[in-house]
Amino acid sequence: MTGDHVVQVAVTCIVLCLSACAEVQEPVVQTKLGALSGQFVSVKGVESSVKAYLGVPFAKPPVGQLRLAPPQPADGWDGLRDATKQPFICIQNKKALNDLLAMLGLEVELPAMSEDCLYLNIYAPANASPYTKFPVMVWIHGGGFTSGSASMHDGSALAAYQDVVVVMIQYRLGLLGFLSTGDDHIPGNMGLLDQVEALRWVKQHIHRFGGDPGLVTIFGVSAGGVSASLLAVSPLAMGLFHHVIAQSGTAAMDHLVTDKPQLMLPPKHKPLIEMLAEEYLGDAQDRDKNRRGFTEIIGDLMFKLPAVHTANAHRDAGAAVYAYEYQYTPHMLRDQRAGFVGSDHGDDVVMVLGICFTTTHVKLTGVCTEEELELSKLVMNYWSNFARTGSPNGPGLVAWPPYGPEGDYLSLGMKQEPLQHLAKDRFIFLTQTIHEKLLAAQMGRHNPEL
Repeated sequence: MTGDHVVQVAVTCIVLCLSACAEVQEPVVQTKLGALSGQFVSVKGVESSVKAYLGVPFAKPPVGQLRLAPPQPADGWDGLRDATKQPFICIQNKKALNDLLAMLGLEVELPAMSEDCLYLNIYAPANASPYTKFPVMVWIHGGGFTSGSASMHDGSALAAYQDVVVVMIQYRLGLLGFLSTGDDHIPGNMGLLDQVEALRWVKQHIHRFGGDPGLVTIFGVSAGGVSASLLAVSPLAMGLFHHVIAQSGTAAMDHLVTDKPQLMLPPKHKPLIEMLAEEYLGDAQDRDKNRRGFTEIIGDLMFKLPAVHTANAHRDAGAAVYAYEYQYTPHMLRDQRAGFVGSDHGDDVVMVLGICFTTTHVKLTGVCTEEELELSKLVMNYWSNFARTGSPNGPGLVAWPPYGPEGDYLSLGMKQEPLQHLAKDRFIFLTQTIHEKLLAAQMGRHNPEL
């Protein structure tokens, strides 16, 4: 074969390839509200693409008369609506959001801000259709109820690797989402009502995207975990979902609801502080021990204690509960952190959502190691099993015991190990011992002769 023939064959192959690629049409879905034109996105490590529909409205824009008011169902539209662009993010401090993303090791191209922000993003397997009935996983972003967006994450990898439909929702933040006058004028909690409205939309429309409205799991991290935990006990959300995953945040967090702000630090708190210092810091002479002690105080009071309270409550009510403690520090973040920092708040998000495998606007500041790729696949497997069956267990996985009377949980990292009684001694100290000591101190003041 001559050189000219080689060139001719190569050019012919290129032309044929371009012609075949040109015939691939972007996905279109017809809903009761109107038609949506999405896009295919690729995922590392899998051959098939994922259907992505971005910026889908689930409520009317909360502006004008609807500002600081409960959300109203979205209006329909005529023609084919473009669903290939990220929606506006809700009003917030954008620098704070960028700082949060940097802390998580993420680089994200964020859209502009607007009050018109009640939209969701949908990621579905390539073969999804109105007849497939894939499990649905609705992600609620974190950010302390003051920052965050649907676009700060990406659900394509979880959808591709686990054959689930992933929905990422937005909700009003800060004052626009949670301001209350304490009466009917501005009752408050609009951000949580937005989440309920998004779940109503999912129940009505997700079957058109290949999802099963009878098999919906809500999951989220930090404020998203708190939201999922609150929705689990809200009568407004009854029947809208079937499983709940609360990551690093639950409804039992003491600072979540308070009648009076000053109750966050009561005036006679000195004995309490002294007892905490004695338990966690000892004589306070060792700086390393002090640092560890303060870290443990924050972790126990903000996360472990509320998580155990919540797990106990759901278990005692008869629900199937599975608890875990995440134990892995992302390799890419180790150089950015002090050596004493282990697994940090939100570190599990990259693994849960499979960000190591995404190819879209959400990028990591570093490269995932081979071990991290395998860990992410394992975590996605656990999470999707739970969404599919109500149990995280499945073939090839270390058995994850249900949370029983002994407080069973899974230590989750490169090694998975079933354990019991998460922070048992500290839980007893914080829920029993400290109250007994405070009561004894009070009794002593009132009865000095004792």
